[in-house]
Amino acid sequence: MFFDKINSARRTLAFRLTLWYALVFVASAVIVFILFYMLVASVIEKRIDEDLLGQRNELARAYALQGVSMVQRAASFYAQAAGQKKVFYRLFYQSGIVFSSSNMAYWKEIGIDRNAVEMILAGHGFVYVTHAVPGRHEKVRVIYARIGKTILLQMGISMEEAERLLQAYKKIFATTMSGLLLLAVLVGWFMARRALSGVGSLTRTARQISARDLDARVPVSHRHSEIDMLAHTFNQMLDRIQVLVTGTRQMNDNIAHDLRSPIARIRGLAEITLSGPPDIEAYRQMSESTIEECDRLLDMINTMLTISRTEAGVDPSAHKIVDFSALVRDACDLFQPLAEDKSIALHCQAEADLNVCGDRPMLQRMVANLIDNALKYTESGGRISVALAAKGDDTVRLDIADSGVGIQAGELPKIFDRFYRGDHSRSQTGAGLGLSLARVIVRSHGGQLLVQSEPGKGSVFSVELPVIFQGQDSVGE
Repeated sequence: MFFDKINSARRTLAFRLTLWYALVFVASAVIVFILFYMLVASVIEKRIDEDLLGQRNELARAYALQGVSMVQRAASFYAQAAGQKKVFYRLFYQSGIVFSSSNMAYWKEIGIDRNAVEMILAGHGFVYVTHAVPGRHEKVRVIYARIGKTILLQMGISMEEAERLLQAYKKIFATTMSGLLLLAVLVGWFMARRALSGVGSLTRTARQISARDLDARVPVSHRHSEIDMLAHTFNQMLDRIQVLVTGTRQMNDNIAHDLRSPIARIRGLAEITLSGPPDIEAYRQMSESTIEECDRLLDMINTMLTISRTEAGVDPSAHKIVDFSALVRDACDLFQPLAEDKSIALHCQAEADLNVCGDRPMLQRMVANLIDNALKYTESGGRISVALAAKGDDTVRLDIADSGVGIQAGELPKIFDRFYRGDHSRSQTGAGLGLSLARVIVRSHGGQLLVQSEPGKGSVFSVELPVIFQGQDSVGE
C-alpha cells in the first residue's frame, strides 16, 4: 500500500514540478560552488605567488648588495623559519648544477623543471609551476627566477594549508547543500501543491459533473493567477453547458408534448373512421385531416431545424447587401389584407435606403414572424405600427408596436424559448417557435431583439441590426 502511494505520487504533476525545481536548484548550486571554488583557489594561489615573488625580490636585492653568500644565508634563514616541510629552495647554475639548497629530505621527489628553466633562459623574469608530490596528496607551488647573470633560483611553498582549506570548504558545501536540498524539495513540494490546488478543484468539479451534478462550480480564489483564469473560464463553459442541457431537456419535453397532440388526433380520427361503416367521404375527410396535421408537424420540424442550423452557424448562407427599407415595406404590404380582414390598422413608416448585410430570405422570415405575432394578439379595432429608422451612424432599428393583450411580466423572459406559449397564446394556432426563430435570425446577423410590454396595453418588439451602407444599391432583390 505504501509503495502504491509512492508510485501514484510519482505520476503527479506536483512531483514532476518538485523534481524539476530540485534539479534546477542543485544545478544552480553546483555551478555557484564551482565558480566560487575556482575563485577561492585562484585567490589562494595568487597570494602564494605574491609571497614567492616577494622572497625572490628580496634574494635578488641581497645578491646585488653582497653576492651569493648573502643569498644563501637569506634563503636558508627563510626556509628554516618557515619549516622544512613548508618551504624549500635551490640555487643552481644555468647548466643545472645545484650549488646550494635547503634540507631537501622532505622534497627529494621534486626535481628541476627543464621547461621552466628554458623559459627563464629565453628571457622570462620568473615562471610559476605547481608540482604534485609523488606518493602524497600534497602539492607545492614553485617559482623559477634568475638571481644573477648565471644563478637561478627554485623556491617552493607547500600548498597543504590551502588544500586543507579547500577540502573544508567542500565538506561545508556538501553538508549545507544536503540540508538546502531537503529544504528545497519540501518548499518545492509545498509550492507545487499550492499552485496546483486549483487544478484539484477543477478535477473534483469535473467528477461531480460526470455524476450529473451540473450545478457544481470551481471556487475562485481571486488571486488573479492563471489558475483563477482557468477556473473562471471553466465555470463559464459549465454555465453554457448547463444552459444548453437545460434547453435540450425542455425542448425534448416540449417536442414530446407538441407531437403527442397531433399524432393522437390523427390516430383518433383513423380509429373513428375505421370503426364506422365504409364511407368514401369519411375516408376523404380523414385523409384531408391527416395531411393537414402532417403539414403542421412538418412545418414545426422544419422550423426547429432552421433554428438549430442558424443558431449553430452551420448554414453557410452567402450574405449580401439587402435593402432593409424595401424589405420591411414589402412585408407590411403582404400583411395589409390580413390586417384589414381583422379590422386592424397597420401603419408602416420606413426610412429609405437603409441597407444591411445578411440573408434576405431569413430577414424576410424574421420580419414576417414579428408582424404575424402582432396580428395574432391584437383584437379587432386595434392598431399596429411598424417603424424603421437609423439609430446613430451604425445601427438600424425596427420597432413593431401593437395595441394587443400584452405580456405578463413573468412571461417576458420566456417568450423567446422554443415551444413556449403563454396563457393568451393557448387559443392561437402555432407551435411557439416564431419568436425563437426571429431572435436566432437577429443574433446571427449581429443584432439584438428586445421586447417591452404591458398587459392590456400592447407590446413593442425592437430589432437592432448593424447598418452596412446607406444610399447604395441593394443586392438580391
